[in-house]
Amino acid sequence: MSDDAELAGRVARLTRASQWHLVEAVPLAFTAHHPQGMVRLGDRFVMSSVEILERTVRYGEPKGGHDRSAGKGRGILFEFDLKGHLLRETSLGEGDIYHPGGLDFDGTHIWVPVAEYRPDSRSIVYRVEPGTLAAREVTRLADHLGAIVHAHDRAELHAASWGGRRYYGWRLDRALNPGAPAGPRDNPSHYIDFQDCHYLGGGRMLCSGLNAYRMRADAPVFPLGGIEIVDLADGRALFQLPVSLWTASGRPVTQNPFWAETHGAALRFYFVPDDDSAVLYIYDVTP
Repeated sequence: MSDDAELAGRVARLTRASQWHLVEAVPLAFTAHHPQGMVRLGDRFVMSSVEILERTVRYGEPKGGHDRSAGKGRGILFEFDLKGHLLRETSLGEGDIYHPGGLDFDGTHIWVPVAEYRPDSRSIVYRVEPGTLAAREVTRLADHLGAIVHAHDRAELHAASWGGRRYYGWRLDRALNPGAPAGPRDNPSHYIDFQDCHYLGGGRMLCSGLNAYRMRADAPVFPLGGIEIVDLADGRALFQLPVSLWTASGRPVTQNPFWAETHGAALRFYFVPDDDSAVLYIYDVTP
C-alpha cells in the first residue's frame, strides 16, 4: 500500500456520506475463476484465485469435524497489468488444500494462505517472490485461513480464519520464519465476514468483506459490503464503514479482492468482485 499512516488516516475519515466515483471498469482479458485477494506492485497486480473443478457438497451432519466435502480445485496466482492483460500465472497448494485467500505485500514479499475449501480445515502459508512468483512454504495450521497480513514493523504475521471469525498470530525471526502460533482469538465484530486484508502499519490492518441482511423478517436477503480497520493487538474494530456499491450481478464490490492507496487528495480503491469474466473496478472516494 501507499504511505501507511496517511492511508489509514484517510480511510478513518470516510463516512456514509462520502461519495464514491467510478474511475474505470477494466475487463480482465482472461478467465479469473473465483478471485480471492489482490495486491498492486507498481504497474501490475497479483491476484489469488481458485479454479473449482468439483464443488464441495454439504453433509447432512458433520463428518470428521467437517460440514462439507473437500471438493477439488486449483489454487492460482495471476499477474496482470493495469489494462487487464494476463502476464503470467502459477499454481499454489497441494491435494485438498487448493483455496488461496487474501494477500498481503510487505514491500518485499507477497504473503498468501492456501486452505481447504471448507471451514475448520487446514492451511499452508506461503511467501512469494514477486519477481518470479516462486512460492516458499512458511508454516501450516489446522484451520482454514482466509486472509493474512505481515506486520513488517513488528516482525509479526497475522491471519484470519474462514470469514474472519478467528485470529491467529506468529512472531517472526530475522529469516521470517514463524514461531508457534498464538490463538485462536475470536473476532468480536460480526458486521462483515472478511475476504481480503492488508497491513496498515502501527499494528492495524484494513479488511474488506460482506455479509447478508434482511430489511424485515419476510424480506429477501441482500448482501452488504464494507471495510474495517482492525487493531491486531486485540482484534477490535477501530473503524467500520458500509460500502453501498454493487456490480450488475448483484455482488458487493467488496466481495473478495481489493486494494487501496492514496491518489492525490482522494483514496483509490480497486475491486474484482465477480467470477470468471471479471472486471477490475476502480473507484475514487474523498474523505
